[in-house]
Amino acid sequence: MNADVSLPVSVVLPCKNERENIGPLIHEIAAALRAVAHEIIVVDDGSDDGTDGAVAAAASSQEGQVRLIRHDRSSGQSAAVRTGMLAARGDVVVTIDGDGQNDPQYIPALLSALATAGAGTALAGGQRVGRKASFAKRHGSRLANKVRRALLNDDSRDTGCGLKAIRREVFLLLPYFDGWHRFMPALVKREGYAVTAVDVVDRPRRFGSSKYGIFDRLWVGIADLFGVWWLTKRRRVIPRAREERLNE
Repeated sequence: MNADVSLPVSVVLPCKNERENIGPLIHEIAAALRAVAHEIIVVDDGSDDGTDGAVAAAASSQEGQVRLIRHDRSSGQSAAVRTGMLAARGDVVVTIDGDGQNDPQYIPALLSALATAGAGTALAGGQRVGRKASFAKRHGSRLANKVRRALLNDDSRDTGCGLKAIRREVFLLLPYFDGWHRFMPALVKREGYAVTAVDVVDRPRRFGSSKYGIFDRLWVGIADLFGVWWLTKRRRVIPRAREERLNE
């Protein structure tokens, strides 16, 4: 695949120590997008369990559609998502978690929702039903989502779902900070675009345990929430710019 090739869809797959999950997930993504020109960008966030080898093995049967980017140290899920999005060649970028709990069969539905909504909508986000996470994660996430929706009015029931499809040119407008990917709907709306949602059925993790927990980011998440609220209040006018032709 040449570096200057533009594609309709790039799938960004952030992962850390997901050697057993990553291969099957790559094959599922490729199967879900068989009818669409696409690439799969795996961002290995400092794994030390041989995740890169599992990616290489899966890529060998995918005809060059899989790319691997490695962080030299673990930098967090937001950093991994951003790395993949900056490297993406697709007009639309899909994100999906590397633990296999997000089912790739919903990717076409996200792409369809985004296309149907029109140019004024820049993000289609998955919203999980039937979550398979632990009691603490389910109820912690429910509370966090309730508070976030009340404060940000971001038209999203579940921003923690890793399955999202975003127009890449809009992504490039968004401010970055650690934890950014959890507030993508609010940040997209801040740029004057709408968001839409698709119900996706959660599924259990096949192997291992989560590398990005909930309690280790709780207090940071609260600070981020108020930071995003401040950002949304600091942009009241969103101009639509056009370049005028001169000397004609």
